[in-house]
Amino acid sequence: MSTSPVKAPSARVLPPNPAQAGIVIGAFTALLYLVELVDVILPAQLDQNGIIPRSVSGLDGILWAPLLHGGWGHLIGNTLPFLVLGFLAMANGLGQWVAVTATIWVVSGVGVWLTGAPGVTVGASGICFGWLLFLLVRGLFNRSAVQLGVAAALLLYWGTMLFGVLPGNQGISWQGHLFGAVGGVLAAWFVAQANKGVAKRQATAPPVFPA
Repeated sequence: MSTSPVKAPSARVLPPNPAQAGIVIGAFTALLYLVELVDVILPAQLDQNGIIPRSVSGLDGILWAPLLHGGWGHLIGNTLPFLVLGFLAMANGLGQWVAVTATIWVVSGVGVWLTGAPGVTVGASGICFGWLLFLLVRGLFNRSAVQLGVAAALLLYWGTMLFGVLPGNQGISWQGHLFGAVGGVLAAWFVAQANKGVAKRQATAPPVFPA
């Protein structure tokens, strides 16, 4: 009995469970707003818990910086790309998204800690840059025309974001953007290698015949 071909999971452009993906990225975004609200209401100065470059006491900021923002304007500016890019990055499921996001989070944070300007760096824009680059290059690694088409649309809409990886804007951590982008490319490469490994194992597996 013949069956129609099934699209490889690596070629997906939308999450396999859109409702779940929407809830996850919506809850993540709500967390950012909750943290900012707490920072405004309480005299806690949460922003001071961001990344302090080349300071041992600022290392833990790698964990907290993407959750913190320098005011409502900063957070609102990150919200739309955070929602859209984070949703699309779940195309291969929640587990892979967690791994991709963690890679971007760590690479971006470590890069800022090593090379950032004096001061405290906060904000989720490094994560957004990482997701954008992940989505842009995954189609190249997967050789997927559909993913490349989505990448082209993202580039048309958010292509100006890529200029944020270059020095120039006073008071903006281009290092966070640059290393977030590097993390996104690395995550896409890791995913592509994992997909190749799965495909190779499937190709060499012996056929199974139902009795």
